[in-house]
Amino acid sequence: MIAVLAALSAAMAVAAGAFGAHGASSPQAAEWLRTGGMYQLVHAVAAVAIMGTARGPAALLLAGGAIFGCTLYAMALGAPRWLGAVTPIGGSLLIAGWLWLAWVYWRG
Repeated sequence: MIAVLAALSAAMAVAAGAFGAHGASSPQAAEWLRTGGMYQLVHAVAAVAIMGTARGPAALLLAGGAIFGCTLYAMALGAPRWLGAVTPIGGSLLIAGWLWLAWVYWRG
């Protein structure tokens, strides 16, 4: 299931980046789409890379990437700016996923 979600997450990230490059309504919206897409795509790929040995960290990377990216996408499409206060929750999950992965590999 992680691989399916990661593939869908990567597809969403590419679509957001493409929309940011070609259809965004403002420079700020384009930047939000670009940033969200980059973070979501990188973490989808990372989740696929580690899913065989570290499913928990992979799931956190996917969840964090989705929350981080989707809140930025929503604001780029006109959602209220207060939604940006949710974005750091996604970032915190990304950090937690990387720290958990470090711990998994440290333990061997």
